[in-house]
Amino acid sequence: MKENFEQSLQYVLVHEGGFADHPSDPGGATMKGVTLATFRRHFGANKSVNDLKNITQAQLEQIYRSGYWDKCRCDQLPSGVDYAVFDGAVNSGPGRSAIWLQGAVGAVRDGGIGPNTLSKVATEEPATIINRMLDERLAFLRRLRTFSVFGRGWTRRVASVRSQALAMVNHDNDVPPDQVLPNLHFDVVRLGSTGEWVVKLQEALGITADGKFGPRTEAALVAFQDAYGLEPDGVAGRNTYRALGLID
Repeated sequence: MKENFEQSLQYVLVHEGGFADHPSDPGGATMKGVTLATFRRHFGANKSVNDLKNITQAQLEQIYRSGYWDKCRCDQLPSGVDYAVFDGAVNSGPGRSAIWLQGAVGAVRDGGIGPNTLSKVATEEPATIINRMLDERLAFLRRLRTFSVFGRGWTRRVASVRSQALAMVNHDNDVPPDQVLPNLHFDVVRLGSTGEWVVKLQEALGITADGKFGPRTEAALVAFQDAYGLEPDGVAGRNTYRALGLID
């Protein structure tokens, strides 16, 4: 539904986190799910990392609407289904999310949402579509070779999307996005860091959580990263937090 875009974007951004620019992250500099390359494609090749860090709400809305919402024709989907399709598009690509929707309603799986898909959507209960879609999405993620590393975060995201999408079907879309999941702005931490994200990291690693990133924490982190096929650099950022299930 057209009026659900801003609400759905708030929920999507809960999962996308804040600024990250760790050398081991193949996406490079990213702010609220927007990479520097995407930002430059929309607003000019001269845009800097600092410009990306200060991305405006209007710029975010332009990128997410044109790149995902409009591509999946979410304005024409029922409440709740629109959000489930939108989040799937952001997380796995518009074509993949369209295929999950088409599979849920028995349409041809061509990755493009057209009149045939929309007509079939209109014959199904929105809650049924959401559950079928998200079951297929989770099954797809479980088949990925990186599921053993990132599966905890992915599973949590799908569960959150299901809960909120079904609430939207029942017109209960007054839940603040920070109550769907904790705010996922995270701090990159390393030897010498202190604070909340060090505590979260230590708790996830199963070691004493004193909020101080010392040699003991570094050794535990390196061992975890090595065991899960991550770069064992002793720095906790987006990929490590996802592997630990702290973010999605």
